[in-house]
Amino acid sequence: MGKVIEIKNLKKYYKNVKAVDDVSIEVEKGDIVAILGPNGAGKTTTVETLEGLREATSGDIYYFGKKVKKIDHEIKEQIGVQLQNNSFFENLTVKEIIKAFAGLYKKSVPVSSLLERFKLEEKKNSKIKNLSGGQLQRVALAVSVVNDPEIVFLDEPTTGLDPQARRNLWEEIEKLKNEGKTIILTTHYMEEAEKLADKIYIFDMGKIIAEGTLNSLIDSLEMSSVIQFETEENNNLKKYYPKIKIIDNKYEIETNNVEKDLIKIMEISKEKGLRINNIFIRKPNLEDVFLHLTGRSLRE
Repeated sequence: MGKVIEIKNLKKYYKNVKAVDDVSIEVEKGDIVAILGPNGAGKTTTVETLEGLREATSGDIYYFGKKVKKIDHEIKEQIGVQLQNNSFFENLTVKEIIKAFAGLYKKSVPVSSLLERFKLEEKKNSKIKNLSGGQLQRVALAVSVVNDPEIVFLDEPTTGLDPQARRNLWEEIEKLKNEGKTIILTTHYMEEAEKLADKIYIFDMGKIIAEGTLNSLIDSLEMSSVIQFETEENNNLKKYYPKIKIIDNKYEIETNNVEKDLIKIMEISKEKGLRINNIFIRKPNLEDVFLHLTGRSLRE
């Protein structure tokens, strides 16, 4: 459908810190692109450079096929932004906040429509300081689309939300995609990227270390399943499985033959007198991809 954003060899350096180090990204119209990685990986710096909030050290940015030196007002009319940290005036009401942001653009969506869409009608006269985390994020999402943008930037939109509020926000993001919006989503939640993204870029230490669809990234691992179980710590297992992983006090073994390795684990446990508990078989996920690429969990 055509590229709406393209970044080539983007760099953002602060003295000796390479916040973004030679990053290239392509975003197709109508896609949800997830920029995934741990805190400090360069996700937010990359996105804020695209939004015009930071100036790149070097590199090229293209919007709608046109190279831009500066993110000017014409581009800002076509993008919507939800920042990682929202600094709304606490004593203004929900309705007043949305109306204030609507006044910044040449065109805007009626405030009443946004209140209804994001289930904020009952809270329209409530002050920002009295909202829950989920309600505040819905306000932020409403503000990000107040100008009916073609591209929406969402920076860690569900951080701090409970699971139900997170799922509710995912539904709203999917609705935006279904309306033809292009969405750039930064997150450190694996499940969020797996659920929403058409394409994923994995960042670490300012660089892109992998990119592709969810399936292509998982297929690159060349493993079909992961056997997870609990047992007392015992180095004997490493003798048989040198690459065995211990994550959150759970042992994990990668396998392409579940039946064979389950039998082997049971035989080892019987021989060594180990008690195996809570055996669970799962498919590989993005956490496994990150672990393979970096040698550590995303949450570390």
